[in-house]
Amino acid sequence: MIEAAMLWNEPNNKSHWDPAIDPDWSQFATMITLASQAIRAENSSLPRVLGGMSPIDPTFVTNLTGRGVFDHLEALAVHGFPLDWNLWQLDEWPQKIEEIRAVTSLPVWVSEVGVSTFGAEEVQDWGLRRTAELLVGKAPRIHWYSLYDLPRAWEATTRHKEAEGSSYYRHFAMGLLREDGTPKLAARHFHDCTPALGLCQWFHFEDHRLDDAVAWMQRMGVRYLRTGLSWADWFRPDAERWFDRMVKALEPFQVTVTFCFTPEHLGIEPHHTSPPRDPGLFAEFCATMVRRYVGAGAVPPIVPLPFGTAHADRGLVSANA
Repeated sequence: MIEAAMLWNEPNNKSHWDPAIDPDWSQFATMITLASQAIRAENSSLPRVLGGMSPIDPTFVTNLTGRGVFDHLEALAVHGFPLDWNLWQLDEWPQKIEEIRAVTSLPVWVSEVGVSTFGAEEVQDWGLRRTAELLVGKAPRIHWYSLYDLPRAWEATTRHKEAEGSSYYRHFAMGLLREDGTPKLAARHFHDCTPALGLCQWFHFEDHRLDDAVAWMQRMGVRYLRTGLSWADWFRPDAERWFDRMVKALEPFQVTVTFCFTPEHLGIEPHHTSPPRDPGLFAEFCATMVRRYVGAGAVPPIVPLPFGTAHADRGLVSANA
């Protein structure tokens, strides 16, 4: 079940929105406003959430507030990885949430938070437990990033790739599961944090991990999930079949679906980070997705979930055991 529509991903991060083309976010503001209005025209109760900012920046929120963006949204989100990339400490999480609450009346979600196993699996295991202690009860949705490691044969979505050194390679070690699907140390304890914690897992086009991911999430007691329906992917051959399959497979969960990434042929520049030449086309895509996968029916309100609910089966040897 789709419970919310998220608009874009890390817009204030150079890897996801090009500041050289839109230095003041005016084009972004127009695009999000049009998309929000298009979603509301299709469904009057579906929550609309601004894609998680990275870095966490109150001035970004103030900028968009002045442009009227939040008049058309029900929540906004933040991303934070203090043990891997951010220049602040893990225990500052509550302070970071309060910095955003100070400049908006909307609920603040944490739509990506995680810890890599780049140095040691024990770091991720401790980071998971401490993150849950710091954030549960502070945000309506907390999406742990991620279920799977990024396959080494793929590329991480960054500007400078391998030139970024260890910062780049940490992207490949964020999963609770290794690339081959075997569990890391933290995976064996994630069920202690559900259903209060959900997951963020991006599925690439025709991702071979989809069915196993569903099995693992159910086994871990995951109730809610964040993933993406890529505007760029919508123009691939057979896109409708893949989108239909993915949304169907994720029906057991309360899904926040993220709409983002500009198709190369529709951008001011031929890149997924570029503002579109016509922001109304992104709004049309969002409306199409809501019409296709949500419809006009009532959507239940977002309700924070309890921490540490017991699960009947805590064995995590394999997804299908």
